[in-house]
Amino acid sequence: MTALNENPSRWIRRFHPADDAAVRLVCLPHAGGSATAFFPFSRAAAETGLDADVIAVQYPGRQDRRDEPCFDDFAAMADVIADDLGAWADRPVALFGHSMGATLGYEVARRLQARGEPPLGLFASACPAPSVPRTEDVHRLDDNGLLAALKEISGTESAFFGDDELLRMVLPAIRGDYTAVETYRHEPGRELGCPVHVLLGAEDPVVDLTEAEAWRAHTTGGCAVEVLPGGHFYLDARLDIVLTGVAHRLRGWREAALAPVPGPMSRV
Repeated sequence: MTALNENPSRWIRRFHPADDAAVRLVCLPHAGGSATAFFPFSRAAAETGLDADVIAVQYPGRQDRRDEPCFDDFAAMADVIADDLGAWADRPVALFGHSMGATLGYEVARRLQARGEPPLGLFASACPAPSVPRTEDVHRLDDNGLLAALKEISGTESAFFGDDELLRMVLPAIRGDYTAVETYRHEPGRELGCPVHVLLGAEDPVVDLTEAEAWRAHTTGGCAVEVLPGGHFYLDARLDIVLTGVAHRLRGWREAALAPVPGPMSRV
């Protein structure tokens, strides 16, 4: 495992380097989450031989970045992440975002596309489409209300709720993330040209199938929706199935990107 303080990037953590992998897979965590949320994903990817170098985004306000101010605006955060990914663009990039990370990944993908560096594709996990109106106001609740909302979606292990010191440390980051999610408003235009693969837990209390299907309107590159057993954090128990699907999609996206563009028909 690469130590966090040995990585030259403030935003990127690389737990299981795969220097010869064909693709760079950038993982963006859920609200309140940190890069280590994707450590099991990264480890399983390395163990199964996924042909991708898995890196995870570390948001400010938590873990080794806990002394930095949190972001509460997707546009500002997407700008910085897209800029930081320039140092990791030595191979094709794909994005995997879970919950809040999916919307943020969409905004990062838009920025990469605008600068002529479109990603191979976006995995949007457990998240409504960007155009789905957000009516929640969790970020305005007091600390007890915010924690109750977290418990409802089972987003944090029970040990977390029993550690008052830890709670006090991470609540500002959680509130900042929820503010970003709940104040986000999609700006039409500049939709993606890359494919989007949507993953959804069948028992997810936060996202329904209609909201997941709405991702189809956000790309001209094709969109598939896959429903898996489990709730909002289905990923924790379904890593094997998810990684098999990710490997299949990445191969297809890379082959499509390498395929020659048909030229004009020659005249005989």
